[in-house]
Amino acid sequence: MAHIIDGKKKAQEIRATIKAQVDELKHQGKRIPGLAVIIVGDDPASRIYVSNKRKACEDVGFFSVNHDLTRDTSNEDLLMLIAKLNNDPNIDGILVQLPLPSHINAEKVLEAIRPDKDVDGFHPYNIGKLMQRNPLLRPCTPKGIMTLLQSVVDTFKGKHAVIVGASNIVGRPMLMELLLAGSTVTTCHRFTKDLSDHVARADIVVAAVGKPYFIKGNWLKQGAIVIDVGINRLEDGRIVGDVDFDTALTKASYITPVPGGVGPMTIATLLENTLFACEHLHNKA
Repeated sequence: MAHIIDGKKKAQEIRATIKAQVDELKHQGKRIPGLAVIIVGDDPASRIYVSNKRKACEDVGFFSVNHDLTRDTSNEDLLMLIAKLNNDPNIDGILVQLPLPSHINAEKVLEAIRPDKDVDGFHPYNIGKLMQRNPLLRPCTPKGIMTLLQSVVDTFKGKHAVIVGASNIVGRPMLMELLLAGSTVTTCHRFTKDLSDHVARADIVVAAVGKPYFIKGNWLKQGAIVIDVGINRLEDGRIVGDVDFDTALTKASYITPVPGGVGPMTIATLLENTLFACEHLHNKA
């Protein structure tokens, strides 16, 4: 049976370390990290995510500013708010919760955030730095996944990693993270043929599809490490991942649960990025 990679526990450890660092900043009389969180509209899932992020900021002692905007907020008004936060010396990170309403150009909004305040790691500048093997602010979910993998993998060199999903948020930056670590990486997507054959050759599988039970346990190589990024709500209300967890348990050596795996690490990494921006990109004293 596979060992469970407890993302919730690891995230708590990271948050405790961050809190201690923030306490030390306070003790030294230095400015504490500041995070601005923007949500547009009233999407229920987004509101839950934002609430969790705001609570996390409070728990570690960050200065937090919340901007809850109505669904009919214009592109121009949102960009004006971002410009204001870009110039606020007390704000180290700006987070715009996705998805945005359809009338707002998400690409322009994300590009408007100053790269040194882009704690989500989505700005083309930060993606480019990752591609050039010189990462600055790294996308949160892939970076959090690497933290989990580093807790159970002795070396990435020589490992074959298969990523199922090629989104800008997870799949593509995940490819670069694993490549930089020394793995041979295959990215699978909706045009991939013989997906099960690719998965069967993987030492590490990262599933980021958004379809419940999409990856079957019997596809897995014996002893594979499985990271399940999916968060899918079934009709009965249960939250499940992209991997058929019960059957995967018999083949994998390590596996993340859903919930309690990758999700908490994404928020912990957001806090890490904000602290990094404060200490290394903004605080000069």
